[in-house]
Amino acid sequence: MLIAGFPAGAWGTNCYVVAPAAGEECVIIDPGHQATQGVEATLRKHRLKPVAVVLTHGHIDHVASVVPVCGAHDVPAWIHPEDRYMMSDPEKALGRSIGMPLMGELTVGEPDDVRELADGAALKLAGMDFSVAHAPGHTKGSVTFRMPALADVPPVFFSGDLLFAGSIGRTDLPGGSHAEILRSLGRVCLPLDDSTVVLSGHGPQTTIGRERATNPYLREVAAGLAAEPTAAPRRGM
Repeated sequence: MLIAGFPAGAWGTNCYVVAPAAGEECVIIDPGHQATQGVEATLRKHRLKPVAVVLTHGHIDHVASVVPVCGAHDVPAWIHPEDRYMMSDPEKALGRSIGMPLMGELTVGEPDDVRELADGAALKLAGMDFSVAHAPGHTKGSVTFRMPALADVPPVFFSGDLLFAGSIGRTDLPGGSHAEILRSLGRVCLPLDDSTVVLSGHGPQTTIGRERATNPYLREVAAGLAAEPTAAPRRGM
């Protein structure tokens, strides 16, 4: 499997391009702010043909380049219905204006073909299997994508802004809920095998085993405690 990732834009949001191998079809995950150039460079380098864009949630730092990327390659974008409005109204999703200079760089709106994700959906894209899990808390429509283990490749988990190395997503923006994100961590992350590679929306990769042992939020959930840890800062827009 080929997974090429790079941080894009003002928020350093991780965009991923996933394919069975070089020279084949691929899926683009979270083309956010100023991600278009990086996406096109990755496609050229590995001779890839996109078949879909899939989105972990609707915040502008994850979706800002969806319209140009989908338009350039005539592919659909997949998003959970509860976050779909954010593509057309990003300021409402943030609860504030993000500033005219930044907005001037963005193509706000939906691509021509938008398809909706559901909890438990099994997507087969570019010959690869993606299991969708609805994981609200950071936003109401946050989802994760899990790929099964292959012969010599461990399972891969695209966590969006649910789980980071050492932290979790913020919950203070519209649609966020600390109680919900804790439930999502318990329901979606804790059952995964320790070998699962976690590729998150911000920051470095990690594994479920490492986070189970060291992440203060995941440890609180695993222990069944209700108190919110304060040891680690949370990320995401």
